[in-house]
Order: sequence, then structure tokens, then C-alpha cells
Amino acid sequence: MSRTQKFIVADADLVGALLGRQNRYVKQVALALGIRIGSKGLELHFSGDAAQAEIGRRVFEELEQLLKEGMPLYPPDVDYAVRILCQDSSTKLRDIFLDTVFISARKKIIGPKSLAQKHYIDAIRAHHVVFGVGPAGTGKTYLAMAMAVAALMRKEVSRILLVRPAVEAGEKLGFLPGDLAEKINPYLRPLYDALFDMLEPERGKELVANGIIEVAPLAFMRGRTLNDAFVILDEAQNTTSEQMKMFLTRLGFGSRAVVTGDVTQIDLPASSNSGLLSAIDVLSNVSGICFNYFSDIDVVRHPIVQSIVQAYEAADKRSLRPGRNLNLTSGEGAKN
Repeated sequence: MSRTQKFIVADADLVGALLGRQNRYVKQVALALGIRIGSKGLELHFSGDAAQAEIGRRVFEELEQLLKEGMPLYPPDVDYAVRILCQDSSTKLRDIFLDTVFISARKKIIGPKSLAQKHYIDAIRAHHVVFGVGPAGTGKTYLAMAMAVAALMRKEVSRILLVRPAVEAGEKLGFLPGDLAEKINPYLRPLYDALFDMLEPERGKELVANGIIEVAPLAFMRGRTLNDAFVILDEAQNTTSEQMKMFLTRLGFGSRAVVTGDVTQIDLPASSNSGLLSAIDVLSNVSGICFNYFSDIDVVRHPIVQSIVQAYEAADKRSLRPGRNLNLTSGEGAKN
């Protein structure tokens, strides 16, 4: 059913920022929703499918509110707004976009860009153990890292531990030269990259040198008790069931843990069961543990990444590979 919606920009001073240069944002929204949007002065007219036209109107209504609150608007923000309101047209974008998790050393505001990301950071605030499960590019590790650094700066924890299993991603690297630290560094490099994107390099190196921030392979966690710490286990799909149990039982008083992983990118031998898959099965109803699931809708990298994720998910469904294609939906699982 076709219907025309109308929206009038309340503040004439914001019309340029809201519509974009040469009506870029108008064209962006029209293309994303498959509708027609006409503009004249302060008026926007939306025509096409009634539901999509209403979402288009809501997009500009919500974006205007963000501009009024002083948030600058960029093309990716418009894409995120469309995705969010397509999921739930009643969503208030300010509750998501203005929820600042951390401001990096580069004055970059780090915060949620989707409903699933908002649920994720709220879960980290409220639960002792949180799992973030979903495809690459959904911000699972980056947001967890931002929450950890913010907690450290507020003195809510005394240290951060960033942990990863040292598993090769589908290729044999052979013998690596150097001492133990040099051998494991390639596996931990992504965690360092995220850390130094948030902190000044010298400050980050100082915290690492003093042991306040520790980046280590999962094997180094055995036998330890971690008190007053924010612990992140990345690439958890490449842990075994035994390793996952070992990691989760390291938590001491005043600590919290975030476990992230993508069940479609398991690099373990076919004979090994993924610790992440077993945790989803065993711990889904445990009080104090929250599972958050991301999908291709939540990808916040280059737009082509979303299409790549969708293509691989479609291929997985066709091939029905055992243990690799759980039907996970965005939202929260067991929660306290």
C-alpha cells in the first residue's frame, strides 16, 4: 500500500546539516528504504510503501533531535539510524547514539551504533559475565575494550587482562623465531591495536609495562585467580570446552568478564569442540551470566562487510555445516 508522509524541519538552522550536502542524506535514506523523498524548503515528502515511508519520516525526526543535542551527523550515522529504526521504529536514537562509553585519546567518541550494541554495553554494566556472539565487524571486542578502559580510568577495577587463544587461522605458520613474548605477539596484535586506538601510545605502553594492562595468551591463565580485574576473552570460538571452563573459573572478587567470539569462524581441528558453543549450551540459564547475539545488521565496518557476512551466512545455511551455523538472533539470553 502506497502512502505519502510529510515531515517539517522545526529548526531552519539545522536543515542543511539534516539533509546533507546536496541532499546527500535524503538520497541515502530513499535508497536504503526503497522510497521516494522530495524536499522543498523545510518540508520533506515521503512516498512509496506506507511502512517504509513512515520509517523514513522517523529517521529524519530522530536525526533532527540528535542535531539539536549537538551531535554532528555523518553518512555512517544515517545508515545506522535506518537500520535501527527498521528493527524498531519506536526507538529513540538519542538513547543509543548519545550513550558515550569512552572518549579515546584521539577525541573519538566510542558508543553503540545499533540496538544489539546498546543491549551489549548495558549488559556489561549490569552483569558479572557477558558473552558477545556474532560476526566480524559488530564491535564485540572494541566495545568491551572501551568499557574496560573506562572502568580502569574510573578506578572501578585495578587492572585489565586481554586474553586470546593462540590458534592459527586456517594456515600453518611454522616455527616462529624469538623468545616466548615474540612468538605469541602475532596472536595478540589485534588486542594491542584496539588498546592503542583508545589510549595515547606512551600511556598505553606505560600501563602495559607496569602490569596494569596485561595482554596474554589463554594458556597463561591456568592456576591464576583474578581479583578486581576486567577480563576480556577474545576469539572464544577457538577455545576448547576445557579452556573455557578454566578461564571462567579464574574470576575472583570484584572482577567481571566479557567473552567474545564468532561461531562461524572456528579454527579448531574438526575433532575439537568449541568452548564457546559448549558455553552457550551449558551456561545459558545461569544467573549472573548474559548472552548477547549480534547479526549482520550490527556490522559497523565498511558497508561491503555487511554484504560479505550475509553471503557467507547464506552459504553456511546451504551447506548445513554441523556445529557452525547456530540459529542465533540478536538480543539478550539468560540474564540476572
